[in-house]
Amino acid sequence: MTGHTRHPSIELLELMGVVRENGNEQMSFPPLLQFNPLSFDYVLVAKTREHLDRESIKKQNEFIEELKKKNFKVTKIIDDNLVFFGMQAPVEIFEKYRYLLKVSDACNWSSDQNNVPLSTRIRVVDFILNNTPISSGEGLQELMKMKVFETRFCLHEKKKQRELTESWARWTACFQGQPITAVRNYFGEKVALYYLWLGWYTYMLITPAAIGVIVFLYGLAFFNTSPLIKEVCDIDVVMCPLCDKRCKVWLLSDTCTYAKVSLLFDNEGTVLFAMAMAIWATLFLEFWKRHRTSYVCEWKVSDWCEEEEELILEIVNNVDCEPKKFKHSYLRSTLVLICVIIMILVIIGLTHALVVFRVIAAVQLAEGSWEFMTTHANSIAMMLGAVLHYLIITVMTWVNRRVAMKLCELEKPRSFATTERSFTVKMFTFQFFTYFSSLFYVAFFLGRINGHPGHYVRIASKWRLEECHPSGCLTDLFIQMAIIMVLKQTISNVFEFTGPWFGKWLKRRRTQKLVRKCAHCYLKEESQAKHGAELCDNCKLRDWLNNYRLNDVDSFSLFKEFLEMVIQFSFTTIFVAAFPLAPLLALINNIIEIRLDAIKMVTLERRMIPKKTNDIGVWINLLEAIGVLAVIANGLVIGVSSDFIPRLVYRYHYGPCANGTATDIDCMVGYINNTLSTASMDNLEIRKEFSSFQMVTPNGMNVSFCSYKDYRDSNDYNLTPQFWLILAVRFAFVILFEHIVVICKFIAAWFVPAAPMHVKNDSLFDKLKRLKEELRSFEESQRLHSAGANGM
Repeated sequence: MTGHTRHPSIELLELMGVVRENGNEQMSFPPLLQFNPLSFDYVLVAKTREHLDRESIKKQNEFIEELKKKNFKVTKIIDDNLVFFGMQAPVEIFEKYRYLLKVSDACNWSSDQNNVPLSTRIRVVDFILNNTPISSGEGLQELMKMKVFETRFCLHEKKKQRELTESWARWTACFQGQPITAVRNYFGEKVALYYLWLGWYTYMLITPAAIGVIVFLYGLAFFNTSPLIKEVCDIDVVMCPLCDKRCKVWLLSDTCTYAKVSLLFDNEGTVLFAMAMAIWATLFLEFWKRHRTSYVCEWKVSDWCEEEEELILEIVNNVDCEPKKFKHSYLRSTLVLICVIIMILVIIGLTHALVVFRVIAAVQLAEGSWEFMTTHANSIAMMLGAVLHYLIITVMTWVNRRVAMKLCELEKPRSFATTERSFTVKMFTFQFFTYFSSLFYVAFFLGRINGHPGHYVRIASKWRLEECHPSGCLTDLFIQMAIIMVLKQTISNVFEFTGPWFGKWLKRRRTQKLVRKCAHCYLKEESQAKHGAELCDNCKLRDWLNNYRLNDVDSFSLFKEFLEMVIQFSFTTIFVAAFPLAPLLALINNIIEIRLDAIKMVTLERRMIPKKTNDIGVWINLLEAIGVLAVIANGLVIGVSSDFIPRLVYRYHYGPCANGTATDIDCMVGYINNTLSTASMDNLEIRKEFSSFQMVTPNGMNVSFCSYKDYRDSNDYNLTPQFWLILAVRFAFVILFEHIVVICKFIAAWFVPAAPMHVKNDSLFDKLKRLKEELRSFEESQRLHSAGANGM
């Protein structure tokens, strides 16, 4: 592949508006010895000696001396009560790094073997600093915990920072493509691949968002003409009390509005939409793999190997190093597994607590004096439960993070990359159960385990479990999802932006006003400075203080962004049958999220350590697992949670069109009444269940019977044959739905190759060209050797 061609996949992304590249920007790395001499690779910050004890001062001096032994240039500047140590690594370190890349097995195709940009310098220096112990064995991490050093950071490059702000990190660029290669050159491949993935995910959401709106409008079109809604609104049916003692019988027609809302999300269009979303998830991931492959090939990191990179950095840091051996302990793995299971059970226990809260809240609201509260007790209790669920999510996110980190420490992983993978899987597992346990209860258990009049299931033999509305349970799931998604996205984005902005403002208030940059240094920065040129101490300090005042970042800063998006992807795919507008909400959020993250990363936070990688790591496995779970969950939601199957059975087996003779009547007339069973006060168990006070209608009429949603015989209250037929059809539908969708997913995955053929061919020609060059070099050296031998 020549340096002047672009991969068709990248050109397609540019045409779509997902990315916006400028020519061959990826090839414009500065040569090794022409890095900006005004920049420092790293800065350490500590308190002045007056604020440190003698032991801390000793450890600080020892660490600085260890770096000087490695020929690091250390510039010390004191400002008020802070001491700044500017670090510049010697050129020899990067020459070793380049050479080892060239002779390695997997990393020898890397672009860094010929050029070492500042982003690579930062990554190498960061590794050396983190792996330079003092005589007592403590490294930089431990010294920071002991407050020997307050913080550390790498510096933003003013010129590139301005360029990224103009082309990417601003709100007016919301509908423009992202300069992914420029992001990669500045923040490294790991950050660039995150934004490439997020941009592609956002673009792919346009289609499901549009279809979701169409499904919603389809339900809206039959808002007033549907026979189901007419039946609910016009039927004169008295329903059984929803709670004990204070609740009275109620009229089904009073819930006309609720029935209309249910039909918006529980209609025939939902089935096709759920199938389409399962296939969409597969196409999204398969096409993502193609775009990722094109970019990593363009960046020459296709064959990059994490373990070899780590070995190279180990040797660069210490020639006499020993490799970290791979280890596995069945005892530790068993302990971690037990702890993970216990944590999951705790999270599920919180879901049970939410159920108890909703049940008690519904009873208290129903027994209140405010008529609106009494009438809509169950719906209000569901909304309050959703808000409480969001608060539990907020608290448990903090708890889950610490538990996951402790479990990683217990495992004693070999490297940071291993720690990150292990932490990602554990944290995502905990967060997934925190977010979705309550939703799974609402989707698959609500209204199905509550019993029936005379034999209600109770919590602590006191409070009755919740019931579904006769129009179905899907609206409850929709309410739960809508509240959590809206609260999560709105509040998270507000705090995500205002938090760093406020932190930067607070630090600026606490520190002295910066001295203006002198004209001499300003001209140095704006022009190409000669090697050996430096800024004056005042201008260095100004630059360092500017970076110090920014919000801190750590190794898991990008993880938080990825986790947020993958959880959103779960919401968008797993229960999309209950909430067709979820892709639309996700699309709107992501358009804002991309620029919000970019602004935060470029202007409000310290520069993230540029990390090299050639994929998004374990996240791709989690996304594929979510895609499979989405098929199962949506099949169960349509087959079990929605009324799609009961309506289908009624239409073709029990309704007016069952015998095929009726032509002048809607086939769904009488459906609502067909789904109701009757409880009579003549039965002893029913008289024990409901008091005479409860059997009074809102207009003051005493009734001796009431209806409830179930398929039971009016005499012995056993399940009717219709119930068993519907149950059989439900399971048959779920199996059929899942098999059809899984087959479609496999066909889609097979049809779209993970790597474009032109990428494979380019890689093949690249390797062939390099091998030929190596052979010519070898033959040339052989000829010179032979000529020298003959001359002797």
